Amino acid sequence: MAIKKGIKLIAENRKAYHDYYIEERFEAGVALSGTEVKSLRAGRVNLKDSYIQVKDGEMWLIGVHISPYEHGNRFNLDPERNRKLLMHKREIIRLYSTVKQDGLTLVPTKCYFKDSKVKFEVGLARGKKDYDKRAVMAKKEAARDIDRAIKNSKKYT
Repeated sequence: MAIKKGIKLIAENRKAYHDYYIEERFEAGVALSGTEVKSLRAGRVNLKDSYIQVKDGEMWLIGVHISPYEHGNRFNLDPERNRKLLMHKREIIRLYSTVKQDGLTLVPTKCYFKDSKVKFEVGLARGKKDYDKRAVMAKKEAARDIDRAIKNSKKYT
């Protein structure tokens, strides 16, 4: 995703791109409370090992660590608590049915500010096998070797 005007990237879940094929992406708001937004402005969020679960027609963000705000008060909340994602009901139902039928999963891929509101990019993902991960790593390594060889050959001409 190219950085657009009014969008400031907070965090990206690189592990999700390593472990899954992201088939579709959706934007969702999140219900935050207290000093969590101030902590997000400081970039103190970890999306690694997080996922999204649908319960009773609501989407919940599970496993996201938002560190407590340093200058906050004693009412800081649990950094690993479950947070509600905000999407239209029909989108949630469609995603839930797709996840149940096709054996896919929902993972947060990015967290960003969009016009001063915190948004999460939700990825509809299919798991990679170990051999898929190795093939992708080999392809990236080959591309790096080619780029390095081209760069070195340009130096000597």
